Amino acid sequence: MSTAAAMTPDAGLDALWAADTVYRPDLFRGRTALVSGGGSGIGRATALLLARLGARVVIAGRSQDKLDRVVAYARSRGAEMVGVAANIREHEQVLALFEQAEAAFGMPDLLVNSAGGQFPQAAIDYAPKGWSAVVNNNLNGTWFMMQRAAQRWRELGRGGAIVNVVVVTERGMPGVAHTVAARAGVIGASRTVAVEWAPLGIRVNCVAPGLTATEGLAVYPPEAVREFPRANVMRRPGTAMEMAEACVYLGAPSGSFITGEVLTVDGGGKLWGELWTAGRPDYYAMPGATPPGD
Repeated sequence: MSTAAAMTPDAGLDALWAADTVYRPDLFRGRTALVSGGGSGIGRATALLLARLGARVVIAGRSQDKLDRVVAYARSRGAEMVGVAANIREHEQVLALFEQAEAAFGMPDLLVNSAGGQFPQAAIDYAPKGWSAVVNNNLNGTWFMMQRAAQRWRELGRGGAIVNVVVVTERGMPGVAHTVAARAGVIGASRTVAVEWAPLGIRVNCVAPGLTATEGLAVYPPEAVREFPRANVMRRPGTAMEMAEACVYLGAPSGSFITGEVLTVDGGGKLWGELWTAGRPDYYAMPGATPPGD
């Protein structure tokens, strides 16, 4: 891609739309998907992939402008998509979102919860407001979406699939303890309701991305970004499309016998790698360093 092309407003959308995919183009024909966080990052990539595969797609997020841009692009390519601004931390807004989604295309068959957000900071310095904001968005908001989808499927006497985008929690992630705590809660809830909701025909799974090259990386300090190639054995970030394909795998018939699972897509990062989202402390950079008081 030329430098001039890369600077055009739709360059990123063009790349997502043109990216290779393993899925057949009619995989989701006749089906509806609701994707939170669909205005950017992994959510946007997943929404566009689902649209390419024939789904009717509702995207949700807090910025109507971002949603409108994605919707306009998808429609220009012949896809069926609408965008609904909603703050998923507010239960009443979640209820309204599902009403609008149903009014547009009928009750979704697939829910992808990709909305989330965090900021890098040493956990010891979190303000109560900052901690609560991240937990409310990443845990409570995801739960409100999961529960409402399940309630509507129960009322309609049909099943559905939920895919929650989380983080890799096995090793922790210094600098974003708030989001790790929240996403671990989502994983625990997902495993639990995968059992409770199985009699309703509802599958619930998670995708755990490692370091992923999206606009969200802009929140991290330069000293952290310089070390990101050390985050996994492949020595590179994942792409939004790689995460989108994982979400589709679990939400499509390919995942029909999978529930309560976490699909890790991190380039081997949970086996080897260091991800210091707020920068590496000197203690971990200096051989033989000891903590104060030792």
